[in-house]
Amino acid sequence: MTSGTKWRNPLRDPRDKRLPRIAGPCGLVIFGVTGDLSRKKLMPAIYDLANRGLLPPGFALIGFARRDWADQDFMQVVHEAVKEHARTPFREAVWEQLAQGIRFVQGTFDDDQAFDNLAATVADLDRERGTGGNHAFYLSVPPSAFPLVINQLKRAGLAKPPGDNPAQWRRVVIEKPFGHDLTSAKQLNKTVNDVFPEESVFRIDHYLGKETVQNILALRFANQLYEPIWNANYVDHVQITMAEDIGLGGRAGYYDGIGATRDVIQNHLLQLLALTAMEEPVSFAPADLRAEKVKVLSATKPIQPYGETSARGQYTGGWQGGQKVPGLLEEGGFSPESKTETFGAITVGVNTRRWAGVPFYLRTGKRLGRRVTEVAVVFKRAPHLPFDDTATEELGQNALVVRVQPDEGVTIRFGSKVPGNTMEVRDVTMDFGYGHAFTESSPEAYERLLLDVLLGEPSLFPKNDEVELSWEILDPILEHWAKKDEPALEPYKAGTWGPPSADEMVARTGRNWRRP
Repeated sequence: MTSGTKWRNPLRDPRDKRLPRIAGPCGLVIFGVTGDLSRKKLMPAIYDLANRGLLPPGFALIGFARRDWADQDFMQVVHEAVKEHARTPFREAVWEQLAQGIRFVQGTFDDDQAFDNLAATVADLDRERGTGGNHAFYLSVPPSAFPLVINQLKRAGLAKPPGDNPAQWRRVVIEKPFGHDLTSAKQLNKTVNDVFPEESVFRIDHYLGKETVQNILALRFANQLYEPIWNANYVDHVQITMAEDIGLGGRAGYYDGIGATRDVIQNHLLQLLALTAMEEPVSFAPADLRAEKVKVLSATKPIQPYGETSARGQYTGGWQGGQKVPGLLEEGGFSPESKTETFGAITVGVNTRRWAGVPFYLRTGKRLGRRVTEVAVVFKRAPHLPFDDTATEELGQNALVVRVQPDEGVTIRFGSKVPGNTMEVRDVTMDFGYGHAFTESSPEAYERLLLDVLLGEPSLFPKNDEVELSWEILDPILEHWAKKDEPALEPYKAGTWGPPSADEMVARTGRNWRRP
């Protein structure tokens, strides 16, 4: 090789984008490490990242909980969680490397000594594992405990790196819900920002980590095909649906009094709306991407009268998947007089030149017909159909549907001639599925998001102004439901698609819900 020739690794594919995104020296502390989220999602995601070579060799994992465990006990818990729930194959060599950095700290959130022990453990890992003072704190705990944990981290000196090195960092990860209304969200944001600056706060919405959600941006801005018709001139309305077929058995402590609308629409569905309706950002740098989302949420307003443009319901017993299932009021832990809605639907408008006059229908519910999340952009009918009425009686409206889960992909619905001697037109679909279009499986949402936290890459995490704007959109509807008690909290049978008021809500404007 001549002196002027730059050496190139022959084993490295220049298209491989993984290597620049390997996390530097760091550690992760999980509070609430004994919960379901940690066992089923977080610990398997950490192993999968290690297995894919995206974590540093000296990575450290600390669990914090009240259980009286030694490091070995916690290691066994992590081992079992990884073997049961990891996406990638289990490899002993990867596990042994990871296990060397696993520690456990016992204590409660109000125990000063426990947080002092945590600070000492973090310092030990900096020396033993070379984590370099860089640590993220994941709060997988009830929202009521956020302020207590945040202030304990501050008191124990864990909220700021120990040295003066500007490259060192401390970050905090907060799970939803971010408050229960605008007032509480502002208070929570203030509490967090008093200790951690906004650039160190990662509010995690696992939906934004899904490949298909990020594909909304690729679909719109990497193609010339859709963007010219992505506006009120061509779009009739947009439906954003998140349906679940499971009930709420065992979740009364979290869910009762919260309800479907606060639990899902405020974060997941309004974030999907922002990505669907936003203008093209100047670049995909985090600040530019977030700026466009904030503009959309600032322009989004609920449409009145709320008694006609919203719906809510509560599931009753019925048959689902061949099994008899109980109604909400028969589930353990729920009051027989519970007014918590398990189905919520709202209508909002985006008051911009692009979207003026286009209604966005957002709905979510438990115990619905099937588990599905999708964004459906439904287009206006052709202004003139030069066919006999009978030829097009089975023709619906063109639609572009982004399937977020479970069968991830995109469907386009359009009219096509039926084979035969007569001119008959009916709907057909064109499908793109992630499963058969790409040879590699998509990473779990938590893999992408945890790696982004460790890299300090905030694009997929809502800022505090996004959270507050979402509550500004939702609060008037929730206040109307509480004061006027309309529309009524209607019962709907498990396995159906919600209460009659939801169908009436869209039927008033001559539309109907898509059957996913």
